[in-house]
Amino acid sequence: MSAQIRPPDLALSLVGLSKGFAAPDGWRSLFEGLTLRLPAGARMALLGANGAGKSTLLSILAGTVRPDGGQVRTDARVSWPMGFSGGFANDLSGVQNARFVARIYGADTDAVVDFVTGFSELGRDMRLPVRAYSAGMRARLAFGLSMALRFDWYLVDEIIAVGDQRFRARAETMFRDRLSQAGLIMVSHAPAILRQYCTGAVLLDRGRAHVFPDLEEALARQAELAAA
Repeated sequence: MSAQIRPPDLALSLVGLSKGFAAPDGWRSLFEGLTLRLPAGARMALLGANGAGKSTLLSILAGTVRPDGGQVRTDARVSWPMGFSGGFANDLSGVQNARFVARIYGADTDAVVDFVTGFSELGRDMRLPVRAYSAGMRARLAFGLSMALRFDWYLVDEIIAVGDQRFRARAETMFRDRLSQAGLIMVSHAPAILRQYCTGAVLLDRGRAHVFPDLEEALARQAELAAA
């Protein structure tokens, strides 16, 4: 009798997650024992006051920052925060960076390079070392890589797209296509942008996470906390 194969769990589960940092006045805890589960395909805003730990939590979900305790459990492929370009090897070219990322994720390196080159519109500049790129070029390279690899969850920290109006329109169309089969966790200080992409929210407040199925209810609660 063959063993039953368990289907992958594409939900995001945070179990007892804790993270803090050393400050001049002592240890500061961002969150302690954070536990929640986000179902596959959910589109969630990540809300909270400045310093609540939104970007830190996003980095933990991406696997670029380790929690002090607890863990993230999922079988899903989770993106890095979109628009993040700090992880590039500056002495390597755009092509070499794209190949390196493709290998990490087990993707076809030639296909990834071709997609990023065409989508980013960097053309021959893909063969220049990344240290020669402007901030806009680096951001287009990062966004192109985010779209070249299909993820089950996309993480967004403020930046969705860069470039001129025509490029931003192309980027938004591609991003919405990717979201048709994926979940989203988005940090943004612009409620109008959150309303375009999110239906619910996770609100971080004094080390605890409050999950709201309705975005408007979460935004109203955040406003109440800010006014208190």
